[in-house]
Amino acid sequence: MPHLTVQIREETLDGDVETKLIRALTDAVAAVVGEWARAVAVVELFGVPEHRWGTAGVPGKAPAPLVTLAMREAGLTHPQIPDAPARLIRSLTEAVTTVLGESVREHVSVSIVGVPAGRSGVGGEVV
Repeated sequence: MPHLTVQIREETLDGDVETKLIRALTDAVAAVVGEWARAVAVVELFGVPEHRWGTAGVPGKAPAPLVTLAMREAGLTHPQIPDAPARLIRSLTEAVTTVLGESVREHVSVSIVGVPAGRSGVGGEVV
């Protein structure tokens, strides 16, 4: 199950951006790994107030969100999805840029975490 966590400036969230960003990020993952991912993708948006975020040692400097995608490691190395990590990074960056504007592209940060088999679970059961 793909799980996306997005840390974004609270001031960016305006009631409209949330829906667009959740949809765009879900679409981005499904476009790379397959439509199966759409039904199980989880997106969480965490708003961080301006004074609680800094870049280069300067509070308040956060030009773009940080996106972390965690999913089963096997999905990142599947032979039918060549270069999955690179494709996901491009696709997720494009999704954020589409919603927030071209000016954020060079600052979008994407991290992909591959979860080994047997190290995740749902409902108390290892999956």
